[in-house]
Amino acid sequence: MDWLFDPFQVSFVRQALWAGVLVSMLCAVAGTWVVLRGMAFLGDAMSHGMLLGVALASMAGVNVLIGALLSAGGMAYGVSVLSRSARLSQDTSIGLLFAGMLSLGVIVVSHSRSFAVDLTAFLFGDVLAVTGQDLAGLGAALAVTAAVAVLGHRLFVALAFDPRKAHTLGMRPRAAHVLLLGLVTVAIVASFHIVGTLLVFGLLIGPPAAAALWARRIPTIMLGAALIGIVSTVAGLVVSWHAATAAGATIAAVAVGLFFVAALGDFLRRRPARAAGVAGVAS
Repeated sequence: MDWLFDPFQVSFVRQALWAGVLVSMLCAVAGTWVVLRGMAFLGDAMSHGMLLGVALASMAGVNVLIGALLSAGGMAYGVSVLSRSARLSQDTSIGLLFAGMLSLGVIVVSHSRSFAVDLTAFLFGDVLAVTGQDLAGLGAALAVTAAVAVLGHRLFVALAFDPRKAHTLGMRPRAAHVLLLGLVTVAIVASFHIVGTLLVFGLLIGPPAAAALWARRIPTIMLGAALIGIVSTVAGLVVSWHAATAAGATIAAVAVGLFFVAALGDFLRRRPARAAGVAGVAS
């Protein structure tokens, strides 16, 4: 069993493990609502649209998290405003803002000769370079996200399953949608510098989608997603250590792979019931 524990004898791998655990819990809470609300495209757009804010903050010598938060928050607000138009679908609004902000971000990067290394970190993250300050930030983001998820649970449930009924009951679905966008924004911004924008999407979608195949209650889906994310972190770090692969990418790949394992298990579980149903119809 030495192969399993050897990587975690090194301090920076232990730091990466704690970071992965916190990111997994953070993405489990926000990602569950992303999956249930069908907001995957929005999550992807927000994670890439942050490039503009990160690039500007980096060139100005400001903390990139501030730039990422402002950029992602601006996109979330823009989506909520444009979606009010009866002539524009939400997907169209997201696509327009996604393309516009990403294009501007690339333009800013192209005019900076010293941004290549930072751009690599933006896209792929560096989970093995996590500091104590990063862990504190992730812990604070997790606390805020958990508090918002608990306080807004009834609103989010109504929004996810029957927005019209929520409006009839006076539950203000528009306000709930804005609050949910804020929840997703915090999760993405807090996580992107750990696993990168291209890879945070795997942890945001993969574990909750896998858990949703086997669970029906929302708290159970969140718990299952957190456990799958933590398993992905441990397995990804071990594989990365022994195979000399990129740690963040390996963690995200394991998370997506576990979704397909869960999907296959769900298919095999339902197969006898389908066969019985077909046999009943045939008779």
